Amino acid sequence: MQRNYCFVSQFWGIGNTKKIKHIAGISIIFVLVVAVIFTAVSLAIPQSIVQMFNSDSDVIEAGTRYLKIALFSFIPVALTNILSAVLRAVEVAKFPMYVSIFTTALNIFLDYSLIFGKFGFAKMGIQGAALATTVSACLGAVLIIAISLIKKNILTGKLSEFFSFNKNEFSSYVIKATSVVLNEGMWGLGTFVYNIIFGNMGCEYFSALTILRSFENVAFVIFISICSASSVMIGKSVGEGKIERGLLDAKRFIVIVPVTAVIISVFIVVFRSQLVGIFNTSNNISALAISTAEILMIIYAFAFPIRMLPYLEITSIFRAGGDTVTGAKYELACLWLFSVPATLIAIYVLGVPFLVAFAVMYIFEDIPKNIFTFFYYRSKKWIKPVTEEGITGYKKFTMESAVSKNE
Repeated sequence: MQRNYCFVSQFWGIGNTKKIKHIAGISIIFVLVVAVIFTAVSLAIPQSIVQMFNSDSDVIEAGTRYLKIALFSFIPVALTNILSAVLRAVEVAKFPMYVSIFTTALNIFLDYSLIFGKFGFAKMGIQGAALATTVSACLGAVLIIAISLIKKNILTGKLSEFFSFNKNEFSSYVIKATSVVLNEGMWGLGTFVYNIIFGNMGCEYFSALTILRSFENVAFVIFISICSASSVMIGKSVGEGKIERGLLDAKRFIVIVPVTAVIISVFIVVFRSQLVGIFNTSNNISALAISTAEILMIIYAFAFPIRMLPYLEITSIFRAGGDTVTGAKYELACLWLFSVPATLIAIYVLGVPFLVAFAVMYIFEDIPKNIFTFFYYRSKKWIKPVTEEGITGYKKFTMESAVSKNE
């Protein structure tokens, strides 16, 4: 739901704050329902969930203790994400960024303090990590709401302003949002499946993968910010009916994203040993896990620019233009028809090593996805305005383009 801000940005382009608040209200309902379901399931069967990822009894016991506490972060994280997305869509980007930086720093501080018992805190081990996650997540939601009330931004108002949407608005939103929800859900399920597959190849390999995921999340935050900016600019232009400007914005980010990704990739390769070493300050991680993590960093660095381009096109450009369906089709097809089967065959039929299987996962997902999304981006068929001004502007744009071709 977080990425439905593309519709908000189109309405922001024409200054329709009433519609924006209605979309925010519907989104809040959806994310809270999903978060409550995940929380309830995790609370009911935490051990069964952890067992999906690993068969080691010690890992299951530790993971269960972690999940029993961390599950209380699901609802505040969902709420923070959707509120931050709405703020970014109306060009209030600094405030959620500052909250994100603060809560991330707090999480790191509490992780260190609660896991190892530093600065007067009790030594809690893995439960300390879970508590750190939950505390920082809850504080993030509180800060977003409290500061919004003080600043009186778009999130401020009577509850009726957010939840007085009519049936047509709700059904229209659901139709547009369903493909996004399906995309995010099936993509998340794919990640879940990969974690199960790789988790059962050995604890050392899964530890190495966990180290990589930590840096992947940090790098990903940078591109979430870039794509958020791109989505707001493109969506606002399309909503206003300024199609040419929207296309120009999209073209700029098509260049910015891979160039930025290459720079980050070089940094990852050069400093991979130092980055991985951060996780082994107490020499409690095996040499195999450390060496594997360093190689994973190299594989990820080479794949990173290739992965980020379709991410930009699908989650930012296409959705901001109003097309939430086509990108979802491409992403899910490449994941479930190419990458997951190829990875399973590589491991269970061909018996390839962990590192080769990891590379296969990237190759069979990202290469076809790049081809599909880039040609669709070039076609301009993703421009599907949801505002009257946008529809009028698009008709004018298509007429002018047809005239230019005939000339």
